[in-house]
Amino acid sequence: MRTTGGRDGDLCQRCGKTDASVRSRGRIDLIAELCVGCWNQLAHQMAQADGATALPPPDFNPDDVTFREPPPCGQCGRDIRVYPTVYDRWVSLGMKELPAKDVPPRFRWRLIKIPSPYSPVDTDLVAVRIRSIEPLPGELVVPAHQLLCPVEEAERLDVNWVPEA
Repeated sequence: MRTTGGRDGDLCQRCGKTDASVRSRGRIDLIAELCVGCWNQLAHQMAQADGATALPPPDFNPDDVTFREPPPCGQCGRDIRVYPTVYDRWVSLGMKELPAKDVPPRFRWRLIKIPSPYSPVDTDLVAVRIRSIEPLPGELVVPAHQLLCPVEEAERLDVNWVPEA
């Protein structure tokens, strides 16, 4: 349901300002109707909480369907999959799905197909972090690359490490 603020534009659901930039945000239109500033702030907070801090592929073109090799991680060199999230940020995911029992809850993601409203063909694939409904222990989930990256793991394990003087 749209919130209208008169002829100057719609009302932002977060700040309440009337702005021409207010529109439905998110890739599956479930998040909110926000102005540009509120959307960027909300999406940034969600990305920080989820660990979705990857950059989009440098040659990203949604209309180009040619096959490309997966990009390597800049730290460890392993192949990764980079997908957009529902809030228009990017996340690096592992190449293989793993059982949920082997992946800590904060690193569990699913890939969701977004259907086209005008075609039977799915037009987009987005990453969604699994939150409130726990998967069954044997259910397959896509782990975040943060969990699998040996460099990231070393940084997580050595948080109290201090270099010698």
